[in-house]
Amino acid sequence: MEFLKELKFDEKGLIPAIAQDHKSGQVLMCAYMNEESIKKTIETGNATYFSRSRQELWEKGATSGHVQRVAEILVDCDGDALVLKVDQTSAACHTNNHSCFYRKVVDGKLVEIPTEIKGSPEILYAVYDTIVDRVKNPKEGSYTNYLFEKGIDKMLKKVGEESAEVIIASKNYVKSEVQYETADLLYHLSVVLVEQGLTWNEIFEELESRYK
Repeated sequence: MEFLKELKFDEKGLIPAIAQDHKSGQVLMCAYMNEESIKKTIETGNATYFSRSRQELWEKGATSGHVQRVAEILVDCDGDALVLKVDQTSAACHTNNHSCFYRKVVDGKLVEIPTEIKGSPEILYAVYDTIVDRVKNPKEGSYTNYLFEKGIDKMLKKVGEESAEVIIASKNYVKSEVQYETADLLYHLSVVLVEQGLTWNEIFEELESRYK
């Protein structure tokens, strides 16, 4: 890997690496890498960093399941910083926020940034993350937990029912009903994706591969 000779590691053999969602452009986290972690990242396709506190390599999501599939690695002009463009599964931050940068400075104080997802495709990620959280932390009366308790047959039955509802609403040319039923369908599809171990980013990649 000849490009490693172009990198400027610090006295401890480390270089800062910023993880960025390669779909939305959102900055997710900052960590450090060494030559070994960079090589492993390239070999496996999963972001692997170097833990300064534990003094060892750590593959993002190895225990949490919140893996980062690396789409691109960018090197800055001085060769002393990296940007990893990644597909993030669920939350990047240990606080369960999608990004570690979920706060900003306002009048000298730290405040949480409101999630602006109204009318945005980001809502798909928010719904997906909520479903993942319900699986890990079941809540009494949760419809999502009910679906997972019933299993894949129930989930697929609901996808079929909601697909039929979209068809009926579309045949009737009732825009509000098409909107409502499509939202129901996307939710149930998200449930199936979680159950199957797939993410929306993987679906988007498949769509991109067809229309390049």
